[in-house]
Amino acid sequence: MYEWIAKVTADRQACERWARRCGLLPRSVMAALCRMAALLLYAGSGLRRKVQGNMKELLPERTAQQIRKVGFRYTENVVFALYEILLESHRLPGSEKWRFRTEGEAHLEEALRLGRGAIVYTPHAGNFFYYYWYLCQKYSCLTVATGGSPELRPLYLKFRDMGCPGLDYDNMPPLELLRKLRKHLQAGGVVFLLGDFWRPTFPLARFFGRMTRTPEGASTLSIEQRVPIIPFSGWREHGWVHRMRFEAPLYMSSSFTKATRTEATNVLNRFMERVIRERPEQWFYWFNAEERWETEQGDGAGAHTEQERRKTHTA
Repeated sequence: MYEWIAKVTADRQACERWARRCGLLPRSVMAALCRMAALLLYAGSGLRRKVQGNMKELLPERTAQQIRKVGFRYTENVVFALYEILLESHRLPGSEKWRFRTEGEAHLEEALRLGRGAIVYTPHAGNFFYYYWYLCQKYSCLTVATGGSPELRPLYLKFRDMGCPGLDYDNMPPLELLRKLRKHLQAGGVVFLLGDFWRPTFPLARFFGRMTRTPEGASTLSIEQRVPIIPFSGWREHGWVHRMRFEAPLYMSSSFTKATRTEATNVLNRFMERVIRERPEQWFYWFNAEERWETEQGDGAGAHTEQERRKTHTA
């Protein structure tokens, strides 16, 4: 998947030329072309086998026929999202009313009135770049990105140029990153955190009932600073239209302490698991989900292959 994305993002000037050309076509035509590209990608590469294998492992309640259907719709969403980001994102300003349909945003506004800022917490689903752009238009918003992947870096740079700031996890010392996030929250800002990042150095946690490693930044900030966490999910409702759902705030400091932040992180992981199970075709990481699971041995720390240790598990 990363190799395929690299081919798309390698030439920024070519992307700009294609954006101008595609802008001349009706959106219905571009939607048909994206579906055709998704079909060719899914049928003509090893992606189908990898995606279906991971779905069978994590979604045992789904039939083989359902897995095949969801697998293609997953590829379709990836193609649509890349087209949106690389070739159509210049149309975002002024298109919020028809492109984004929101529910529960009052939960975020209510949380912000407490004066402690708020964390909007979500997995990599739908078109998470677009959801962050939406938040940046309405709130003082900050996110944490991972610039270590050369394939995905052009996507981050494009949205940075569109006024969507981000802190680079790969190139910023952890303490400095936390300090900047704390300062932003103390000023009443919104922090958009994608909780399903994976690194071999992250703390152990549970996800889909398996041992893995996920970041604890959201639970740490919420517990230490009493910052409300807004569980958020976004998905492609149809075509170019997205639905965004904000849920009731979680106040982790009322149930957890610094010593039990792993349990708090597992609560957040269960939320992400629910979101993914509801709409599995929207989750980005089906193409390499198998690389994030620990081999549970003895203390549960497991063993990692060299492939797992590479800094390519970013988005």
